[in-house]
Amino acid sequence: MSVTVSTVPGAPPAFSDHGIRGADPQLINEDLAPVPMDKRTWSSYSVFAMWMSDVHSVGGYTFAASLFLLGLSGWQVLTALVVGIAIVNVLMNWIGKPSQQHGIPFPVMARVSLGVMGANFAAVIRGVVGIVWYGVQTYFASKAVATLVLVFFPEAASLRDTSLLRLDLLGWGCFLFMWFFQLVIFQRGMEAIRKFIDFCGPAVYVVMFLLMGWILWKAGWDALDLSLSDKVLTGTQSFIAMGSAILLVVSYFAALLLNFGDFSRFAKSERDMKVGNFLGLPLNFILFAVIVVVVTAGSAKVFGHMIMDPVEIVAKIDNKWAVVLGSVTFVIATMGINIVANFVSPAYDIANLFPKHIDFKKGGLIASVLAVVVCPWIFVDSPQAITVFVSVFGAVLAPMFGVMVADFYLLKKQKVAVEELYTMARSGRYHYDGGWNKVGLAALGISSVIAVGWEFCTQLFKVLPENNFGWVIGAVAGAVIYMVMMRRAGRT
Repeated sequence: MSVTVSTVPGAPPAFSDHGIRGADPQLINEDLAPVPMDKRTWSSYSVFAMWMSDVHSVGGYTFAASLFLLGLSGWQVLTALVVGIAIVNVLMNWIGKPSQQHGIPFPVMARVSLGVMGANFAAVIRGVVGIVWYGVQTYFASKAVATLVLVFFPEAASLRDTSLLRLDLLGWGCFLFMWFFQLVIFQRGMEAIRKFIDFCGPAVYVVMFLLMGWILWKAGWDALDLSLSDKVLTGTQSFIAMGSAILLVVSYFAALLLNFGDFSRFAKSERDMKVGNFLGLPLNFILFAVIVVVVTAGSAKVFGHMIMDPVEIVAKIDNKWAVVLGSVTFVIATMGINIVANFVSPAYDIANLFPKHIDFKKGGLIASVLAVVVCPWIFVDSPQAITVFVSVFGAVLAPMFGVMVADFYLLKKQKVAVEELYTMARSGRYHYDGGWNKVGLAALGISSVIAVGWEFCTQLFKVLPENNFGWVIGAVAGAVIYMVMMRRAGRT
């Protein structure tokens, strides 16, 4: 490793190029530099545990249960979840491969297609989505904390009489508690995060199986009805609804479909990454999906109406310690997904904007503060709002996925000049137009307008049949438009 040292008294601290010859301080710091082989410590189990933490959350459960609102039966919801997660597994392997091979995070990998400075645009988009999701998941976890508070301090219910910015005082107190508690863990760094998520996923399974057992005991197998919707769909409507459900699953993972490289860069090998993905996505998600379908269907029998929030179900159990166990577990689960999907990426993305001044921990702190400012509970105040939220944000992120995958596999033929990712030299492979690939950014802009426009036409203005195809339209448009424009411009 070469180091540039300043000998002038009072000068800024010495700059380390982290083993990258000619690295520009505008483009590198310890967190953005390639991970050395001896620090790639994630086994297939670590990747598997990461996915358990991502899937096993209050938000994940509520999202999966909300698919019933599309008018699907329990079997159709389960089928959609299985097909959707199989697609996600393939896509994750695609996006994770280059980062695993070269040890680089998402915002650095984005420099390959958008330029060493243009990647900042992609990082901002992903960072904003991560910040909003971070706040949303913190809000979901705070609901479990509120349940705990009311179990031991019933008089705290009076705090719900006063609201500020559409959240009552009890909600604010629990939200800020969760916000601070998570921040303490996050500030300990990636290795501490890995150890924490190794614990989170398995712990949640225990409670989810107990909850499913309790529902089945109360409802009985014979009384379990998997036809929960009051909608009667025609053949065409059922086909569209199934397609929407499958693509909603993909959209739910849209954020990690961009920045999975932030984690795969720590995998010991590509095989560890793929095995961990297979165990944590298809196998783990299918089991989780079965639990969600059974518990949601059973809740309709036990409580007289379908309940899509597991915290609400746990709160109705007539045993204080069962409520405590369930609530604490859901808090842990949601912290796990916040680490995986919503904290790490914004931390890297913000660090990528100002590498000289902001590292991973400072970036995470900034992301945490912004997550409070956006008042995330407003985005998910109903199950219907969750499906719209997931669909629209998926459409926003999809074009970038299409651009990056098409560029790496089709245009660049899976070749990355790593040292060129950290130089501002005009002769640099990824310098393009002053650090910006204007052709790539134009393609990204056009495909984003198409994807988001589609979602607005179906979800908001209702000028097209209701569906959730925005992600696939955005991803395909991003890939096709990027390839056409880059080849017409003579760029490879």
